[in-house]
Amino acid sequence: MDTRHPPDHLPDPLGDTAELDLRLAGLREALSAVDTPRCVDKELMQAFQAQFSRRPRYRRLGALEWIATALAGGLGAAMLALLLVPPRLAGDGYPQAPLLRLDDGGAFVALDSLERIEREPAPRLVAADLPRTVLATLGLPIDPEYAGDSIRAEMLVDAAGEPLALRLGAFE
Repeated sequence: MDTRHPPDHLPDPLGDTAELDLRLAGLREALSAVDTPRCVDKELMQAFQAQFSRRPRYRRLGALEWIATALAGGLGAAMLALLLVPPRLAGDGYPQAPLLRLDDGGAFVALDSLERIEREPAPRLVAADLPRTVLATLGLPIDPEYAGDSIRAEMLVDAAGEPLALRLGAFE
């Protein structure tokens, strides 16, 4: 016997459906003659209405749902407050010094840390002609047409000649 393929004709598990239809029709006729008393019907409808009443949504919530709603609202407000506060690193006792400082109307771009620049005992100001490609290393945009040109700059250097800061522009 091959068990992989089911037989073409299976026996009906309910037997003869015509006999079942006759029995169900007899049951329908017997139940149609039965009628509930008027007071029982009224009590059932009142109980059903009390169980499934149309209350407003806010009155349907229980105490736990209200607590969960309040906690979610508080958490949302706290998250919004954290998003509105500017971020600060732990241990910052003072605001961080900017990498760009103005000196006599010109802007210096710090190439080294500001602490090292301030510690330098005798920095010198040196005028230099720099290629425009140096601007790209500082993160400034350059036009490819003028990349080969040079630009006037003033550099603040330490005693050993290491550059500390750079001021770009046309100087006299």
